[in-house]
Order: sequence, then C-alpha cells, then structure tokens
Amino acid sequence: MAGKVVMYTDGACKGNPGPGGWGVVLRYGDACKTLHGGERQTTNNRMELMAAIRGLRALNRACEVELYTDSQYVRKGITEWMAGWKRNGWKNSAKKPVKNADLWQELDTETARHKVNWHWVKGHSGNPDNELADELANRGVDELTSA
Repeated sequence: MAGKVVMYTDGACKGNPGPGGWGVVLRYGDACKTLHGGERQTTNNRMELMAAIRGLRALNRACEVELYTDSQYVRKGITEWMAGWKRNGWKNSAKKPVKNADLWQELDTETARHKVNWHWVKGHSGNPDNELADELANRGVDELTSA
C-alpha cells in the first residue's frame, strides 16, 4: 500500500434539490491536488457522497487515506449504516430503499481499494483544508450556473 494520503471532501447545493458541486483536497507529503465538479440537478447529500467518491477514485494506487468530511451523513453512512444496508439488500431499517443507493454502492467500491479512516470535522470552523474543500464545492456550483 502506498503512503498516507490526507483527503478533505465537501459538497454544496444551491437549493436542495438544485445545482450542486463537490470539492476535494488531496495531500500526500508536500504535494497538494484539488478537484471539483458539479451537477445541474442534485442534492447536498449526493454532492457530499460524490466528493468522497471522486477523491478516492483519483488515487492511482491503493493508499492509506485519512478522509475528513463535515458530513455526518457520509461518515455515519459508511462506518455505521452501510453494513446493515448491504445485509438487507440496500433497504433501510424501515424496509424502504436506501436513498442515494447508487452513490453508496460506488463509494463502497472505491473504499474497498484503500484503507480509509473516516473523520468528521466541524464545517465552517476555520480548518484550512475543510474551508478549501468548501470553496471548491461552491466553485463547482458557480461554474455550472455562470456558464
């Protein structure tokens, strides 16, 4: 497994649903790479998931990843809820289909390639890389809406 990567992810949405964006900050040693993108009609939760998916997908080889998100939905989904969803055929505890199952399944696939340690960070609290991920997510929205 390659060295340790530190990743910050964030999603943004103008209206929920509405145009949304995702942003990723990747750090490996002294190197820093940023990614962002967006979708015309989406939700905040989908963009939070997409940020983590795109960040993990950008890694060229198996890595140990310290992944920071300000989304409890993403962190709890992957660390607490997903095992039950998979066991129950992607149904939640109320026996209803899991929302965003397509993206949860993609995240599950991307996570399997790496050793990911999931961390929650309070949003908008001055953490520089979380703030940068937020700026990138908003850039993803702005690029869609200004085009």
